Amino acid sequence: MPTNVIEILANCQLFSQVNDSALARLVTIARLCNFAKGEMIVREGQPCPGVYVVGSGLVRVFKTGPAGKEHVLHLVGPGNTFAEVAAVGQFDMPASAQAVTDTVCALLPGDRFHRMLQEDHQFCLALLGGMAGWVRYLVRLLEDLVLRDASGRVARYLLALPADQQGLLELPAPKRHVASHLNLTSETFSRTWRRLIETGLIEELDSGKVRLVDAARLQRAADGLFPEY
Repeated sequence: MPTNVIEILANCQLFSQVNDSALARLVTIARLCNFAKGEMIVREGQPCPGVYVVGSGLVRVFKTGPAGKEHVLHLVGPGNTFAEVAAVGQFDMPASAQAVTDTVCALLPGDRFHRMLQEDHQFCLALLGGMAGWVRYLVRLLEDLVLRDASGRVARYLLALPADQQGLLELPAPKRHVASHLNLTSETFSRTWRRLIETGLIEELDSGKVRLVDAARLQRAADGLFPEY
């Protein structure tokens, strides 16, 4: 995993279309931040410190309701960012962020990042291209929440995770966080998970990893055609 600012920014999807000179300037304003497992990085309603780029580890971005219930908006892994919209718009944090594991991030301070936006027209255009991909992801997530049932959401989530040639993969976060991200209760997620195992679509291994036993049938489940017992 990238461990220094140069590597972290070079691997960032948001800046994938940024030219070398702008990337070099980003490196000069960035600083490395380390967060321990469970540490709060930013809280909803606080001023936005800037754009965070995850180099290693995992961050959950979540909203907290009036009654204290938390909903995971997304799980941010290496190569991805959070707080970017607040940094660009110069408003307070719309959600909280917490390190799920020990995490290393590059932080681009908001004032200096915004100055780059004002001074570098090409950087703005390149950033818009990167953010278009982020909007596309959000539309896809909304589609899952609105148009797919629990089985479809879990199946599609699993299919989107990187797996090896044997179909082995590892959930990036505890199941309760994945369930919240998919807008499912822990109980509904557990029932759906058991059914995927019982119908022979996935296998949960002792190592904590998951094997996709039948990716074709799992895709049918993701498409809303869950197999019968």
